[in-house]
Amino acid sequence: MANKSQASWGGRFRKSPADLMLTFSESVSFDYRLAHYDIAVSRAHSAMLRHVGLISQREMRAIHKGLKTLDARIADGKFKWSPALEDVHMNIEQALTKIAPEAAKLHTARSRNDQVATDSRLFLKEACQRLIDLLNQLQRAILFVAESNQNISIPGYTHLQRAQPVSVTHHLLAYVEMFSRDINRLERVAEDANWCPLGSGALAGTTLPIDREFVARELGFVDERGRARVTTNSMDAVADRDLFLDFSHACAVCSLHISRIAEDIILWNSSEFGYVELPDAFCTGSSLMPQKKNPDSLELLRGKSGRIVGSLQSLYTMVKGLPLTYNRDLQEDKAQVFDAFDQMGVCLQVLEGTISGIVFKKSTCAHAVSDPTLLATDLADWLVSEGVAFRDAHHIVGALVAKAEELKAPLDAVPDQDAKSIHPKLKGSWREVFDLQRAFKSREGVGMPGPKQIRKQLNRWKKRYAD
Repeated sequence: MANKSQASWGGRFRKSPADLMLTFSESVSFDYRLAHYDIAVSRAHSAMLRHVGLISQREMRAIHKGLKTLDARIADGKFKWSPALEDVHMNIEQALTKIAPEAAKLHTARSRNDQVATDSRLFLKEACQRLIDLLNQLQRAILFVAESNQNISIPGYTHLQRAQPVSVTHHLLAYVEMFSRDINRLERVAEDANWCPLGSGALAGTTLPIDREFVARELGFVDERGRARVTTNSMDAVADRDLFLDFSHACAVCSLHISRIAEDIILWNSSEFGYVELPDAFCTGSSLMPQKKNPDSLELLRGKSGRIVGSLQSLYTMVKGLPLTYNRDLQEDKAQVFDAFDQMGVCLQVLEGTISGIVFKKSTCAHAVSDPTLLATDLADWLVSEGVAFRDAHHIVGALVAKAEELKAPLDAVPDQDAKSIHPKLKGSWREVFDLQRAFKSREGVGMPGPKQIRKQLNRWKKRYAD
């Protein structure tokens, strides 16, 4: 007897799948999230079937009415998903057929292969826009903190060693640049997703007279001039998972940026640095030590990056050895993409909330940046302006630093006699170099932390994000 529980493929089978196989192979527990898109695709597909004369006007209306009923039931949480029906597509189709028997014709000229590819592209277009919106909000929050702290400077670091002075604003704008590139990556993914694969069938299209451009326009797969965009190779259309990889890659890179800014702020918040005070709302305490105020939001953000990068790695491993076209392995793509999307969404919101509440400790920052060794390179540059070759100047200043350490004195307090014994140029006005404002005003080249450049960059970003 044929397997009646599987209306989509059961006719070829005499027995139903084992319960273990049903549990193992179902995907509706996660791909139910495509339901809204699947209904939109079915609505457009049935409209196309009517357009080309494969179903009647009455049948299309019955299907559309049933789809509207199901959409509302799903939105209200009243729809009961059945793992026995494997996936979101068959759950919706069988429920729809009970409401409107005319829906038995809905699967005409399509496969679950091109159906899920279309659903996924619709999801990815919206997911990209959602993350772009959150990134825009995060950038506005960073810009507000950056603008509010233009007069505060801190040491910049290389190898986690104090290197040269920078303004807090310049440091924070570095992350605005990073998150801007994340937006660009997501915009490219959304653009690449804007091609309609419906009509590709299982892998070789259909012999029926469908109109792929009609469906593409119905679903919004159009260019800036409103022209339909359809995929051009049916095999690639159902086998391709580049978009999943690209989206997950964009999320992974963004998560690394989030992790890096989280690490910076964790360090700044530590007792050893003491540059910032974090908002209570995004910190927790210790169950044992009553004095503790832990930067848990930032530590979790740092940890989430591993999870998001892991989703990308899972996709790479899944796709690497698959022959064309569709293989059931590809069912696992959605779980990874959904998780990356969910984690990115909450991470961006948590980072925005944490940064919005940061308070910089002016006196601590001022003390840290007053270290004259931060301007050792400026002294080397001064020697260059006095005619000394840079490599020689580098060694001269290095010797001066060694002398200061020997004398246990600040670099700018080495006595004249000792300084001149290192090099005769170290006389007269060389100590003028150790003025922080002079140092910043000397750095007005494009991309540098000079006051004018900082204001220019702030204005550029504020103009971009003006309401």
